[in-house]
Amino acid sequence: MGCCCLLVPVFVLVWIQVGLYGFVECQPPKVVNIAAVFSFDSVIGRSAKTAIEAAIYDINNDPIVLKGIRLNPIIKNSKCSVFNGAVEVFQVVEQEVVAIIGPQSSSVARMISFIANGLQIPLISFAATDPTLSALQFPYFLRTTLSDSSQMAAMADLIDYYEWHEVIAIFVDDDYGRNGISDLEDRLLKKMKKISYKLPLPVKATQSYISDMLGKSKVIGPRVYVVHVNPDSGLAVFSMANKLKMMTSGYVWLTTEWLSASVDSSSILVNQTSFHTLSGVIGLRQHVWESDQKRNFVLKKRKLMKEDLISHEMNNYGLYAYDTMWTVARALDELLKHNGTITFSFDKNLHGLKESSLQKTDLKTFDNGSLLLEKLKQTNFTGLTGQVQFDLFRNRVGAAYDVINIGKDVSTSRVNPELKTVTWPGGQKDKPRGWVVATNERPLRIGIPNRASFVDFVREMDGAHEIRGYCIDIFNATVGLLPYSVPYRLEAFGDGKSNPNYDELVKLVADDVFDAAVGDIAITNRRTKVVDFTQPYAANGLVVVTPNRKNKSSAWVFVKPFTVRMWVVTVAFFIFFGMVVWILEHRINDDFRGPPRQQLITVFLFSLSTLFKTNQVDTISTLGKMVMMVWLFLLMVLTSSYTASLTSILTVEQLSSPITGIDSLIASNQPIGCQAGTFVHSYLQESLDIPQGRLVLLQNEEDYVRALRLGPKNGGVAAIVDELPYVECFLSNYKDFGIVGQTISKSGWGFAFKRGSPLAVDLSTAILKLSESGELQKINKKWFCEDDCESRQRHVSDPKQLHISSFWGLFLVCGVATFTALVIFLVKAACQFAQYKKTQRELLSHTSSVQSTTGCAQAIYHFMDFLDEKEEAIKKIFKQYDNHQSAER
Repeated sequence: MGCCCLLVPVFVLVWIQVGLYGFVECQPPKVVNIAAVFSFDSVIGRSAKTAIEAAIYDINNDPIVLKGIRLNPIIKNSKCSVFNGAVEVFQVVEQEVVAIIGPQSSSVARMISFIANGLQIPLISFAATDPTLSALQFPYFLRTTLSDSSQMAAMADLIDYYEWHEVIAIFVDDDYGRNGISDLEDRLLKKMKKISYKLPLPVKATQSYISDMLGKSKVIGPRVYVVHVNPDSGLAVFSMANKLKMMTSGYVWLTTEWLSASVDSSSILVNQTSFHTLSGVIGLRQHVWESDQKRNFVLKKRKLMKEDLISHEMNNYGLYAYDTMWTVARALDELLKHNGTITFSFDKNLHGLKESSLQKTDLKTFDNGSLLLEKLKQTNFTGLTGQVQFDLFRNRVGAAYDVINIGKDVSTSRVNPELKTVTWPGGQKDKPRGWVVATNERPLRIGIPNRASFVDFVREMDGAHEIRGYCIDIFNATVGLLPYSVPYRLEAFGDGKSNPNYDELVKLVADDVFDAAVGDIAITNRRTKVVDFTQPYAANGLVVVTPNRKNKSSAWVFVKPFTVRMWVVTVAFFIFFGMVVWILEHRINDDFRGPPRQQLITVFLFSLSTLFKTNQVDTISTLGKMVMMVWLFLLMVLTSSYTASLTSILTVEQLSSPITGIDSLIASNQPIGCQAGTFVHSYLQESLDIPQGRLVLLQNEEDYVRALRLGPKNGGVAAIVDELPYVECFLSNYKDFGIVGQTISKSGWGFAFKRGSPLAVDLSTAILKLSESGELQKINKKWFCEDDCESRQRHVSDPKQLHISSFWGLFLVCGVATFTALVIFLVKAACQFAQYKKTQRELLSHTSSVQSTTGCAQAIYHFMDFLDEKEEAIKKIFKQYDNHQSAER
């Protein structure tokens, strides 16, 4: 019982001590240390220092936030050095700082983040924009400005808006520059754009280095420059560009927000000459919403500047620095409301440093660092720069950028949200093309396939080193339609003895050996992956060529040897010959007399019987026999030619190819011909799975003819697969071959350029104009339709048919001979008729005194009756007249 009484005072004393100790520990601190590490002597640092000092003053005098607690800023100068920044941070963390503000350099921020993570001290940066500074790697890192990831998205959108395909990137060679440009490159690739050249600058680049770098970039290619450097060294780039005359018309200069930071500072405005060199430059600026709070703050700082209390105007980074201090103050206020106190302690991992060479025994871990970090992440208030809030990656929420265009003086520098009126370098108002295609010193190198066959499409003239052809004329015509000059030099690819490989030519364009390739180049899926093609200027597709494709068995094959015109002329001569022989034989040959119906039948049968030399009616008159001889000669020629042609047709029908299209050709397992050098060979192998052993490479038209005529059984091919333009040209010269089946793999011919070349787009537009104006058709007619513009895909007549053109001379001779015989007969008959009428009148005069007169029509009628009389009757009348005359004597 006594022991229990003694224990009671002991417990009371312990409770009192614990309570007093807890009360003392829960007392909030009177002063809280905050570190700020950045470079004082810089465009960003000067504004930031002024803003931080202003923020500390406002916070310490605020009646609500951190009431009764004074923030003590420990501001250190990193001098834009990673080493100096690390040393300064080690010094300030010994003073138990609860947060580190800054730095402005991404490289310094990355180094300090390791220290902040180890000591659990939040690091809040207002200017480190490196997109790779990730919360996953550095959990205690927050950013109150926008990441370069957002800025590069805006820059990519700007480039895409103006439809520039390639740019040149100039950047400072550190984490900030490299990682920012890398992000831009990724975003441009998604928009089918690219960075053609990357020009890294050392942090302290000399004027000679900048001059050499810019000089190499202006030779040829893109004229759009994206400059992503530090505000303090960026103006040197433009100063040198101005000296090299690169701030003139045709150039485009785009900058990230570093330029707006410089422009918004008063230091650059002092030197108007330096400002003039920036005329026409387009830059980005982080958008800060206008508010009364911001307007009053800026006016206050300008008033201090006029009183020479500060030397520089405030840029956006200064505003972000001001909001950063308020962000930390509000988070601290929430922390103290929740926890009541701030404590630091030695970490067992840091305790081992006592024996190390660093001797940093005062390094302590911030016990409330994780809680302060949570309060910072929950920040949500309206500051000078708008709503201050963080996303899941601890970046500032809300990404918006203004586009600024530097004019000729300060008053014309403006925000241009709609991008309608822009002043470009050199005072140019129209949007620059952003690309220099070629110069007289460095013309375009254009590869031309030096063909060995089908040379009308493109060829190099022997000895003259001049390249001509259908494709060259089209290229020259399209280049002539461009609104700018394009110096170029044509270079032959291939030896001219065999067709070059077109895939290799396209690859040389992709490898930058040639700037372009012009010729009969087919647009294929594989080629479009490495180069850009223009709009097709000629239709193309693969077709199958076989011999005698139109010869099919028919019940009317016996009429095929003659053309329709030949048959008409032959039948007309049959009728003409029969009528002439009837006229010549009618008066003296009883076989040609009788009723009209019998005479027509006689004429028809007589004409037909001469074909078989079995005519039962003989000619008696001399003229009739002469006509018969001429007619038999004509028949002999016609029948022998008809027989030969019909025999050829029937023979060829037995030998015709069974190939009717690509499907039957594949199934036949017979050799297939294709042109060497074209994509057809690989297409047949890879797309149609035709074995290599079945494919026969052919070099020229003579090889085509030889292979098709030999056929698959005699070392030739069953068919040839080739591009339609070549086949049309081939069929125009060789009529005994033709196309079978449908066109496969339809595409076209185009001009090939390097990926992203604006010439591909401009020439595509020119090709459309050329087609709409009819010039394209005129060029086609010039090369392939001068004599015969009929379709060459299908020839109209069979070459084995006999045409009237082959026999018109024979028909003419026979016709003239027959007609001459008829004329002689009619003249002789007319003379005989006149004598007959005279004799008739004299005989009538002795028996009657009546005189008769006859008209012209009646005379003709009498003449026709005279011709119908037999020759014997006429002779009998003449004999009576002679006897009468003798009796009178």
